[in-house]
Formats: sequence, C-alpha cells, structure tokens
Amino acid sequence: MIEFGHSTHVGLRREHNEDTYYADADLGLWLVADGMGGHEHGEVASALARDTLVREVSRGTELVRAIQIADEEIIRHSTRRSEALPMGTTIAALRLAKDGAFEVAWVGDSRIYVWNDGLRQLSQDHSYVQELIDQGAITSEQARSHPHRNVVTQALGVTDPQSLRVASMRGELTPGMQLLICSDGLTEEVKDSAIAAIVGRTELSAQECVDHLVLAALDGGGSDNVTVILVRAR
Repeated sequence: MIEFGHSTHVGLRREHNEDTYYADADLGLWLVADGMGGHEHGEVASALARDTLVREVSRGTELVRAIQIADEEIIRHSTRRSEALPMGTTIAALRLAKDGAFEVAWVGDSRIYVWNDGLRQLSQDHSYVQELIDQGAITSEQARSHPHRNVVTQALGVTDPQSLRVASMRGELTPGMQLLICSDGLTEEVKDSAIAAIVGRTELSAQECVDHLVLAALDGGGSDNVTVILVRAR
C-alpha cells in the first residue's frame, strides 16, 4: 500500500512559483521540477517538463528517455520564442511499479532522499558546489553558504541534448521505506538532520510530514519556492 503527500509554496521572498510537481499513484509517477529563467520562462519550462514526462511515461517510455525528450521539448519551445532569455528547469522524478520496484532519475539540484531507519540522499546535485565538494575543495557545510551554491551544471532546456547526463538509480520500495522528492527551496533552508527528524515521525501521515517540511522551510527564511513530495510504503 502506497501513501503519499505533496505540497508547493511560493516562499516568502518570491512573487511567482516557478516550481511544479506531479503526483499520481495510478500512473506510478511523482516528480518535482524547479524552473529557472524568470517569471513565465521558468514556469513554462517546469510545466513543459512535467507535461512531457506524464505523456511519455503514460506511453510506456522509460523514465530516463522521457527526461531526455523533455530537454528536447523545452529547447524546441524556447527557440520559437522572440526573447533570447534562457529557459530551463531541474527535474527529480520517481517511477514506481506495482511490485515495488522503483527508478529515480534527476537533472540539476532538486533532490531525492530515501528513508529506511534513517535518511540518505540518493541523488547527487548537478551543481558547481557539488563539483567543489567532489574535488575536496570545500565541505558540505561550507557549500550551504557558498556564494555560487545555486549554480547548476545541468538543466533541462539549457543543457544540449548531446551533453545532458540524466542520472538514475533503481531499487525496491519495501514496507516502512519512504522516498522524498524536493526542490532546493527545502534543502537550502532545512538541514538534512532536521528533514530526517520530520520524515521519521511515522505517527504523522505522509501529508502531515510534507506540511511540516514546508513550514520548516518557511521558518528557515523561505527564500525560494519550495516543493515537497513524500511517498511512503505501508
């Protein structure tokens, strides 16, 4: 049995919400897309990513290929516009089969975590600061306040299809496990330890956990749009 919660909030400092998400247990698809490029551009890019994934997964397209097609769609759309402003989006997506087998895939710095008697990040950010961490130049804690912490190195609509690296991972969702998908509006404001403390409250419903996570992001400053999905196996 699958239980899930979902929510998005514009935050406390932005006028528009460029995040979008999708949550559908019947299709077995959950995703978060964080748009970039300013009002309309970011919103259009994240919506295009969402709609393309829903369409392609409904047709039976593999998740990674569906994300690649979304990249092509956004680029095609942006080249038809008269403005030369960039238009892009991150993507973090979960595809869950009826037997509990799952695949997660991502591009950018929207994240996917797994809870299994503790919280662990499954995705690895496609970001400038993550590259610095990998090189040993800075620590994860230093990355939280780095001036270029919001610079992504891969994004749909921005990265050429030939250069796009869709990262993915497979696993099995067993009873008691949870998968968390979120935009960086959560992880910018709430440390992993605080996220773990909320997700680990199994007396709460999945939706209540999501609501607490969004409130924690707002309490932390709410500097960006925040979107959270929590999928729980009973």
